[in-house]
Amino acid sequence: MKVLITGGGTGGHISPALAIADILKSMDDTTEIIYIGSGKSMESEIVPKFGLRFLSVKTGFINRKILSISNIITVYNNVIGLFQASRIIKKENPDLVIGTGGFVSGPVVLAGKLCGKKTMIHEQNAYPGITNKMLSRIADVVMISFLESEVYFKKAKKTVLVGNPLKKEIFKHSRIQCRSEYDIGEDIFFIYSFGGSGGQVSLNNAIIELIFSISEFNRIKLLHVTGKRLYERFSRELKEKKIDTLPPNVTIVDYMMDAPKALNACDLVIGSAGAITVSEITALGLPAILVPKAYTAENHQEKNARSIEKNGGAFVLTEDEISGDKLMEIIERLMNNKDLYATMKRNSHEMANLESEIKIQREIRDLISNG
Repeated sequence: MKVLITGGGTGGHISPALAIADILKSMDDTTEIIYIGSGKSMESEIVPKFGLRFLSVKTGFINRKILSISNIITVYNNVIGLFQASRIIKKENPDLVIGTGGFVSGPVVLAGKLCGKKTMIHEQNAYPGITNKMLSRIADVVMISFLESEVYFKKAKKTVLVGNPLKKEIFKHSRIQCRSEYDIGEDIFFIYSFGGSGGQVSLNNAIIELIFSISEFNRIKLLHVTGKRLYERFSRELKEKKIDTLPPNVTIVDYMMDAPKALNACDLVIGSAGAITVSEITALGLPAILVPKAYTAENHQEKNARSIEKNGGAFVLTEDEISGDKLMEIIERLMNNKDLYATMKRNSHEMANLESEIKIQREIRDLISNG
């Protein structure tokens, strides 16, 4: 079997695409997988590192203000991308085309349909992105992760709830092994913080404040990911705050390739509330402080975060509320109240959807065999 996968722009689209690639390999390790993304993009950097063949096509950002100059340019780029994707599909002749969202999915999945191929899309969020909403009208199967999103796919041929697939790496590591690699003893409270694949200004600012608070706490270790585009700004602001040398219990990086290890090693996650992040922390039963990004479509990140908060698995701070002092207050509560911490772990894990792999396998088999 040969499958063409597409999705990109952010880690929220790339991660499920890679997870689906894992699922395909687990179904049949002889499956040939080709990944199509945008050139000079996040996916162009990440995907080849996972051993997948990567090809690129032109695409562009669709402005939600439909009548705009940028959308005229986008239409032009997407038309070129459509022809490029069509050439690739005709040459490679895949059995199936799967899109996980992001603007590159548009021309690629459409090209698959025009070339007579079976097509599937996967939506990660409760409120779908504009590309998946458009593609749902032509895809053979629309896989969703939240039942609430079904209302946006009324014209889809078939909609099925599968949940968010997670990369197998998440489950391959043990806490003891990962903490050993990070040189963290069991008496250390390890915090892993990140603002999604692109970083988050409000979280970065709060982490700078938090560094002052935890610098004298030997029992706390912090690993913070700024996001590549925000790393220089973060470093500059550290110097402006007279932090020329980081405390020994603080590590700052721009991007995290070993995120599964950090997640397995940590005691607490501080991060934005993208759908994949939420799925990963609940799968591992991790307590969290979630900081939903305010500018996401229909405020879907806050909806993600509030659902875990409601179940008792997370604290939620909006971007207007977050500060170093508020983070420290919650951290100290969790460190000093073992019963609260254990309850949050249990509540987080109760929200996990661990059957998405089986459900996605079933949909792929049904589509390939029955069409």
